[in-house]
Amino acid sequence: MLIAFDSTQQALRAEMLLEYAEIEIDICPTPKQITAGCALSIHFPEEDLAAVHEVIVQERVEIRGIYKQVADHYEAVEI
Repeated sequence: MLIAFDSTQQALRAEMLLEYAEIEIDICPTPKQITAGCALSIHFPEEDLAAVHEVIVQERVEIRGIYKQVADHYEAVEI
């Protein structure tokens, strides 16, 4: 799973909050298939989707969206 952002500030804020919540994450470049205003994205395990969503909502983190890689492209995930 991948979170894309519109700003670097929100990406770095999400990184801090998710690490504090002890969710395993990796910072990575935003894939070209995803149009976002920020070059940074966060990868996380699919089984942590509910916990990630909870942190994003509770802390009001502004995101472009959450995506799942399917074959060679990414699809938006609705929560």
